Amino acid sequence: MLKPSLQLKIGQSLTMTPQLQQAIRLLQLPVLDLNAQIQDALEENIMLEMEDLPDVPRTSGETTVEIETIKAEESWQTRSAERSSDGGWNGEGRAASDFADESGQSLREHLLWQLEMEHFTPREALIGEAIVDSINDDGYLTIELPEVSVCLDVDVGMDEIEAVLAKVQRLDPVGVGARSLSECILLQLGQLDPDTPGLEFATRIAAEHLDLVATRAHGELRRTLQVSEEELHSALALVKGCNPKPGQAVSPAAAEYVVPDVFVRKIDNRWQVEISPTGVPRLSVNQTYAKLLRGSGDHAVLRSQLQEARWLIRSLEIRNETLLKVATSIVARQTEFLDQGEEAMKPMVLKDIAEEIGMHESTISRVTTNKYMHTPRGVFEFKYFFSSHVSSDSGEDQSSTSVRAKIRRLIGAENAAKPLSDSKIANLLADDGIKVARRTVAKYRESMNIASSSERRKRPAG
Repeated sequence: MLKPSLQLKIGQSLTMTPQLQQAIRLLQLPVLDLNAQIQDALEENIMLEMEDLPDVPRTSGETTVEIETIKAEESWQTRSAERSSDGGWNGEGRAASDFADESGQSLREHLLWQLEMEHFTPREALIGEAIVDSINDDGYLTIELPEVSVCLDVDVGMDEIEAVLAKVQRLDPVGVGARSLSECILLQLGQLDPDTPGLEFATRIAAEHLDLVATRAHGELRRTLQVSEEELHSALALVKGCNPKPGQAVSPAAAEYVVPDVFVRKIDNRWQVEISPTGVPRLSVNQTYAKLLRGSGDHAVLRSQLQEARWLIRSLEIRNETLLKVATSIVARQTEFLDQGEEAMKPMVLKDIAEEIGMHESTISRVTTNKYMHTPRGVFEFKYFFSSHVSSDSGEDQSSTSVRAKIRRLIGAENAAKPLSDSKIANLLADDGIKVARRTVAKYRESMNIASSSERRKRPAG
């Protein structure tokens, strides 16, 4: 029969104290959610009070930044967006935001409704539905026409499909059903009065010379078209006035509102990081109530609230300290990106930062999720700066983000009549010492929503 006995053992274990649990939980929260929790604590805990907020830093006119959920468009649009400071079309579909339909109706529903209202025969409506089902939220047809027949239970010829596509392309919004940016703009220009000044040259630009518009090669464009400065200006105004994402006028992408957690500035030729002073309010203990507890054994509820207030304040301090460490380490590794852009992005994984600042990778993962950095190049989630390694002949690895940027640049500068294949892009990268397989190029290209070379090949107008 077993007898009860006492044994003494010595060992180590990790205990998650309430303070540690709270610090980890707060570390995971984005600023807006954290502010909501702080507001709840201020309302429930009489021992907490909010300090006055400092002035907003002058890096940006606003600290609340609206980030549109932007899918990568054709490389021409990306390059145009980077050169929008002259007030021209910014490549993000400005017209879509100005005139967006807020009825809540999807683009597909809007188009199917028009199929019923317009003069489509039952057979045309059947083909039209297959076409509409293959139009994305931006308004572009995402499959080749032969694939449309595969979606149908009846035999249809290419002539029928092309005829129905032409009818779909006349529906609202103008430009819907296009297979390329060029065709999208041509459809919109086709709605204008034939006597519109600059229309003839705008049509030629949209059909053949969008690459020159993207690179702002206005001199070459003027010589190619043999037009005056005034005529070129009128033509470009028509092209830039078109909506590159017509579908967004019906189904606008939902905007996400974020508050930057840190600001990055270049001071005395050095990149410096600081916690956003307007991101999270500063808290302190209410000294009036704290004095009431000194020398008194009563007021157990107030004492409990005082302890909770101190825990919360310390947890927020830990959060800020950790954010600053991680952000500073990221910036130190990515100074070339801040100076030069995406192509200079360095490969970096969570382990790199974790080892440098002496924290666990899981902690770095928490810190980099839903945390944002305001830089002169824009507002980025911390995770944006992390990317895998791609080997190169120089022995210095490239980041996948850098390789994507190089692919986008090569496609942006290609001859529209002879677009670069994935194999050719892989060869051009190899010439620069970057070893990337053709299938990897295809994967990166698709991740940026850039069409294949066959789809990018310029189609004749009309």
